[in-house]
Amino acid sequence: MKKLLLPVLFLVASGKLVAQNIDKIINPAEVERIEKILSADDMQGRRTFSPGIDKAADFIASEFKKAGLKPVNGASYFQEFSMVRTKFVAADGTINGTAVDSKDIVGLTTQPSVSITEKSGYDWVSVGPKDTLFNVVRRLQAAKKNAVVTVDTSFRRQFNSLKGMRREMFASDFSIILVLSSEKPSTYAINFKQEITPMPLKNVVGILPGKSKKEEYVIFSGHYDHLGIAKPNAAGDSIYNGANDDAAGTTAVIMLAHYFAQKKDNERTIIFAAFTAEEVGGYGAQYFSRQFKPEQVMAMFNIEMIGTESKWGPNAAYITGYDKSSMGEILQKNLQGSDFTFHPDPYKTQNLFYRSDNATLARLGVPAHTISTSRMEPDPTAFNKEVDKYYHTLDDEIETLDMKNMAAIIRAIAISSNTIVAGKDTPTRVEAGNLRN
Repeated sequence: MKKLLLPVLFLVASGKLVAQNIDKIINPAEVERIEKILSADDMQGRRTFSPGIDKAADFIASEFKKAGLKPVNGASYFQEFSMVRTKFVAADGTINGTAVDSKDIVGLTTQPSVSITEKSGYDWVSVGPKDTLFNVVRRLQAAKKNAVVTVDTSFRRQFNSLKGMRREMFASDFSIILVLSSEKPSTYAINFKQEITPMPLKNVVGILPGKSKKEEYVIFSGHYDHLGIAKPNAAGDSIYNGANDDAAGTTAVIMLAHYFAQKKDNERTIIFAAFTAEEVGGYGAQYFSRQFKPEQVMAMFNIEMIGTESKWGPNAAYITGYDKSSMGEILQKNLQGSDFTFHPDPYKTQNLFYRSDNATLARLGVPAHTISTSRMEPDPTAFNKEVDKYYHTLDDEIETLDMKNMAAIIRAIAISSNTIVAGKDTPTRVEAGNLRN
């Protein structure tokens, strides 16, 4: 009997020891410390391309350094890259000898000027009535080839919508020229000019190298940008503090970095990433995702808006795309015996799986999911409506958050991800290329 009791007592004691250790690292006081800094007024709403977001980046980098993470770029935790902002100047051209109105030409290019004819070596692509304009554009951008696209006039509304979009793109040496025309171009001559403004950006990334499986990666991420400064409201407040969106997710990433760095037993390499420019197009996550071979990323935990109680109350959160891989099942299995539950996303109509920073890698087959508690049902007429009333408002401040519940969620992520980090569990892959929720 004594021989049986000793192992049981050891397991109980070690379990309590683990719980005590995690509570020392992930607790409401530490959550509040980090949140208070990230959502403070002096961060100026962490708007992309602002001094405020640079200040936030410096703070996150200092926390990664304090945790003992390896920098992503030499001695720097900054993963730096540039976007290019464009402004239309002029366009003209002909197709089969017929002049094309300048308003019927769109250039998706980061070159200041493009002048081409049918002899320039550009691929020709036609978008007919049965095609989808935006899907054709996405395919061409992914192929990174020079192309002239004639767009059927039935797409005038979509064409005008594309033309009216703000142009912020990754710098590239290929160009896509779209012309609104139903003709097949035997001959053409097109000239397109625009102003170019480089716009530097940076993700904040720290690495905890794995032991036996260094080339297999597990990612914990959140975006640290927000909306910046607006006109003052009736109370005189003008700062979008973004305490929940997404200082909360960034706080979780920082705390998980401290937890795993002190645990020191990760077999797989863990990458901790705070993304920039989520609010203006998800550019930080897109650039970050390009740095990896998808097959080497075993799982991605993207954390967004966990500062408020979910629809199920405390000790609960949902996982977007729960049914698209086995990751949710693994996490829930590892939480057996606890009072915490991960639920499938209850807001399927909002397509949340492809609206956050997990989307780029998810489209490539990575089990990349977002964990959240935010009530995202937008219908104001719905019975018992579930709306995050602070979402993208000036009232998204630290006073609206539940620090105790946030700490519980972060601990649940830490504990439930342990077998994935250890290389004992590997979630099934997402069906690559699936664009629907």
